[in-house]
Amino acid sequence: MSEIRTLAVSGTPGVGKTELCAALERSGLAVLSLRDLAETHDCLGAEDPDDGASPIDIHALADAWEFDGDTTTALDGHLSHLMDVDGIILLRCAPPTLQQRLTDRGYDEGKIRSNVEWEMTSGHWSELNEFEVEIPILEVDTTSQSAEDVAAIVMAWLDDGCKGAPLEEAIRGAIDWLA
Repeated sequence: MSEIRTLAVSGTPGVGKTELCAALERSGLAVLSLRDLAETHDCLGAEDPDDGASPIDIHALADAWEFDGDTTTALDGHLSHLMDVDGIILLRCAPPTLQQRLTDRGYDEGKIRSNVEWEMTSGHWSELNEFEVEIPILEVDTTSQSAEDVAAIVMAWLDDGCKGAPLEEAIRGAIDWLA
């Protein structure tokens, strides 16, 4: 396995981050919840009564948290790519499938629409580009793959040294739902 110690498991809500992290944990990786870290470091805001979400002050959390583990650890959370990590696993899901998953979760129409639009327009890649992220990124389409299948892809990537293309090249080769 590579020397990478912290991996962001990121993606739009509903793409399968938590299921993947459970599978990675079964494969021997440690997993930390971004929400739990935010709560521990007093970076979690009050729950929004409209959507039930508690906002994370990701910039304060990034300043407050420092990895001190001794095993490869996955950070589970849709903002985890903004943390100080050694690699990013960016999960993607076809918008119609994502819409159904979020509907099944009971999300309201506005929250579904905004998350599906974020996925459709590759919002995470825009953020990675904006912040000029220069660490390995593995993008995986979870639309029709099980968490175990995705975990196998991630473990193979780790075993192969977490190779990744430079950011601009990775963006050009990224999944494009609008094409």
